[in-house]
Amino acid sequence: MNLRAIGVVARLQVQRSRLKTGQKPNRVYDTSPLADAPQMQVSPQGAMAVWPDGRTEIDVHHLRHPQSQHAVNNGVSIDFTPNYARMRERFGHHVWNGCAGENLLIETGEALTLADLEGGLVIHCGASNEDLRLGDSLIALPCLEFSRFALRLPQAEKTSAEIKDALQFLDGGTRGYYVTPMNHAAPLVVSVGDRVFLSSVP
Repeated sequence: MNLRAIGVVARLQVQRSRLKTGQKPNRVYDTSPLADAPQMQVSPQGAMAVWPDGRTEIDVHHLRHPQSQHAVNNGVSIDFTPNYARMRERFGHHVWNGCAGENLLIETGEALTLADLEGGLVIHCGASNEDLRLGDSLIALPCLEFSRFALRLPQAEKTSAEIKDALQFLDGGTRGYYVTPMNHAAPLVVSVGDRVFLSSVP
């Protein structure tokens, strides 16, 4: 496996509950359920925050969450800091790092695409001196509610030109990616500051 260092884990967070609240077609995007943590347990079942006192808090996309929003491939999500720079340039500074709700935000100087992630990512977990491999990357499709949040147009219609343009801009991985832990069935603890590597396809 050929590895190339691309950055570090800059933020870890869980969604305590759904970020989209209210009833269709008037649902709004609410970032208040997001909670950032210094460490996170990551497994194929999903993500759990680890607090300094040892307590854990489960993400809403984890299989074990009481109101789990887990689908086939959405248990763990990632994004990259250059995507937030692009979003802020387009929409404004209210689009803060992490507001899209990903579990792991990776600080890097590279603009990575889905093709770049074909070989997967490797995070060196400092807490255990083990490597967590993340593969099967999928684009996290942007939604109407996050587009309204980005545009600061909470009542914008799905068919409006502003929403269509925003959805197109946020697609292609800008909103983030879903990934699957590949080499460990049991959780590994990822910490803020852990090194991240890009694995190249043989």
